Amino acid sequence: MKRIHFIKTTGAATAFTAVSGIGMLSAFQPKPFSKKLTILHTNDVHSHIDPFPANDSKYANLGGVSRRYCYIQSVVSENPNTLILDAGDAFQGTPYFNFYGGELEYKLMSKMGYHASTIGNHEFDNGIDNIAAQLEHADFDLLNANYNLRNTSLDGLVKPHQLYEVDGLKVGVFGLGIQLEGLVSKDLYKETEYLNPVDIAHEQSKILKEELNCDLVICLSHLGYSYRSDKIDDLKLATQTKDIDLIIGGHTHTFLDKPSIIENLEGKKVLVNQVGWAGINVGRIDFYFDEKGANKNESLVIEV
Repeated sequence: MKRIHFIKTTGAATAFTAVSGIGMLSAFQPKPFSKKLTILHTNDVHSHIDPFPANDSKYANLGGVSRRYCYIQSVVSENPNTLILDAGDAFQGTPYFNFYGGELEYKLMSKMGYHASTIGNHEFDNGIDNIAAQLEHADFDLLNANYNLRNTSLDGLVKPHQLYEVDGLKVGVFGLGIQLEGLVSKDLYKETEYLNPVDIAHEQSKILKEELNCDLVICLSHLGYSYRSDKIDDLKLATQTKDIDLIIGGHTHTFLDKPSIIENLEGKKVLVNQVGWAGINVGRIDFYFDEKGANKNESLVIEV
């Protein structure tokens, strides 16, 4: 992919239902691009299987797996060339996790057709061995490149990256996780070693872009959107790296109506997006590719 062109983002989380959002997005479809790739994404769902109750003061009736499944099905029906991704913290937050330990979350993500997720800090809440046990129920890839898991039960079960071939396009996805020390008890993550996410992002994006010739490189990040300190976040990651086209973030529960557009080390544009928490929103980004491999994109946050 030699260049990327960006179309102005449209849509706001509070303005559109899933149905009207799809209609508006279609109205702006650029032509004559030959291939369309749709990315749907979530983050920090935190075991919210059911929608918020009708008497909730902020999110009444929003979210829920059933609605998300229906929306995903409608998008996949519209465009079979769709990848469904999650940026971590699928676990912890409701009694479903307390009772099932993550089994239900992973089974439902598999049923909804997720392709990949990264590891959030709350995935460790029942210990690293529990993550390994729950992966038996996951029909999707668990990705992380900056945790050295060699001496843990996750060794060999978690991939640093994965290549997805969609309609002749190569999409490379890799995962990054937040530093666990000080956030998670050592007895829960055991011998997991945290590696510098910027260094690892350079390494992974180079593999995906240069060695595997990916048309699109996506980072699933559970680092957090933005911090005032020097702590690495998604915005800093975008400016300090190259060859990443899209960063799908989590951890800070940041509600973005549209992705941030950041310049990387080479002055090229990177999309950075995050869609809140609890499964209230589903992010959607449509990439349109011409025959030369260049792409344009439109993005939209859908409230479900």
